Amino acid sequence: MLTGPIRNDIDKLWEKFWTGGITNPLTVIEQISYLMFARMLDMQEEAEERKANRTGKAFVRLFPDTKEGQLLRWKNFKNLSGKDLHKHLKNEVYPYFSKLGQVADIDQVGEDTPVKAMGHISDYMEDADLEIKNESVLVAALEMVDSLPLNQSDVKGDIYEYLLSKLTTAGINGQFRTPRHIIDAMIEIIDPQPWDTICDPSCGTAGFLARTMEYLNRKHTSPENIWTDEEGNQHYPGDLLENYREHISDDMFWGFDFDTTMLRVSSMNMMLHGVNGSNILYQDTLNKSIRENFPQQEENFFDVILANPPFKGSLDETNTNPELLSMVKTKKTELLFVAHILRSLKLGGRAAVIVPDGVLFGSSKAHQQLRQELIENNQLEGIISLPSGVFKPYAGVSTAILLFTKGGTTERVWFYDLQADGLSLDDKRTPLKGEGTNDLPDAISKWKAYRQLVESNFDFSQFGDDAQGCANPENAGAYFQDKTQKAFVVDAADIASNKYDLSINRYKEVVYEEEVYEDPKVILGKLMALEKDIMADLKELEGML
Repeated sequence: MLTGPIRNDIDKLWEKFWTGGITNPLTVIEQISYLMFARMLDMQEEAEERKANRTGKAFVRLFPDTKEGQLLRWKNFKNLSGKDLHKHLKNEVYPYFSKLGQVADIDQVGEDTPVKAMGHISDYMEDADLEIKNESVLVAALEMVDSLPLNQSDVKGDIYEYLLSKLTTAGINGQFRTPRHIIDAMIEIIDPQPWDTICDPSCGTAGFLARTMEYLNRKHTSPENIWTDEEGNQHYPGDLLENYREHISDDMFWGFDFDTTMLRVSSMNMMLHGVNGSNILYQDTLNKSIRENFPQQEENFFDVILANPPFKGSLDETNTNPELLSMVKTKKTELLFVAHILRSLKLGGRAAVIVPDGVLFGSSKAHQQLRQELIENNQLEGIISLPSGVFKPYAGVSTAILLFTKGGTTERVWFYDLQADGLSLDDKRTPLKGEGTNDLPDAISKWKAYRQLVESNFDFSQFGDDAQGCANPENAGAYFQDKTQKAFVVDAADIASNKYDLSINRYKEVVYEEEVYEDPKVILGKLMALEKDIMADLKELEGML
């Protein structure tokens, strides 16, 4: 969590960008990202210099040890005047971003160097451009970035998350940002471990990956190392993850996208969350080129996949990965993405994926084929039905979260009817308080209770129809058999007999309460008495005139 002053500084700078003529939120974030990247490069160079002074060992410099090279460092250009600063950034600093791997002492580059630590981010900085034309806005942006506590690993991640939250007021190239509380709920349900390999096949701003890193830090921080800032926000350094640092930095996180702007933003997001070597890569995951570019990652590779893939439009079959078309013959991206996720998971790998409701009940052969594949050849663990306003103001489409594990076969499916997520379901999406305004904590709690029963080989069939109407959550087995509740289970055989329909309304039972009305003659008598009172009042008013 950020302190108030930092949020205020970011808000003020945002207003300066707006008044300076830059009104696209994504452009603002890009421009701030470039400046943050420049400062972090200099911070990393300073850390290496201090280490070299202590140890007496040489190191591979990010910046050439020449007058011109040293002028590329943040500390040496941050005090330039507006005009000189603009020229220097545009002509010298930003072009250098794309040359980070081209160091003079190339023979010194080892496995653990600052050059290697940059990961893939320099690949996406090649076309970085300074779009801040107003010199006073540029100076203000530089001063704000210079004041940010980027030396605090967990805080700098929060800073970027706050910047990305500004995108809620605008669509991102036709895409829409997944609400962070929905991401957090999906991550808690899947419960990633520090040894897992995790992927988002349409990563966007890398929200799923960055929040997974935050989740791991929270879960793997010893109590004595949790610290609280002046506003009461708790911070988790993740000290118990030390044995997994190399895996986390280089091999844990994989994100694919074919929008270079998104790749820049997502690489920066991961870097600011302490993962410099995340594999944020340019690739259309549904395109057949993935088999050539990433043959290893394309099949049986990932332990966990978290995704909210785009679900509008259709693809040209000639460019689509033929392996996916053999699983589900369709042009619809929402079906192809689920097929790709199934294919790229390891046996036993698990996924949480947001899909439009059409995937659950679509009647086409392809829809039924995919649902049958999930039920019969994999373990479809659960479906959380989301309210239709979750993605407003971008779209009002109804969606659901699919929870599945690759391999095996499905015995039953756990459903949850999520009707409120803690925010209003209109375009404003304002936070709500009070009972019944947020079902997410209950959904997570019920899921964990259900999984405990499954892992203890609980026999759900022993209750049968006698359990109907049982609203006692303590008796969890009976509770999940009661289809009038928000959480309930359905046997796979019942789903198969309904053409593998997975829509929650197909199985949820609604209890209707009988409405009692007064006799029509009584109602008519009341209306006549009311009419009589009205006429009397009118007569009295007439007498006053």
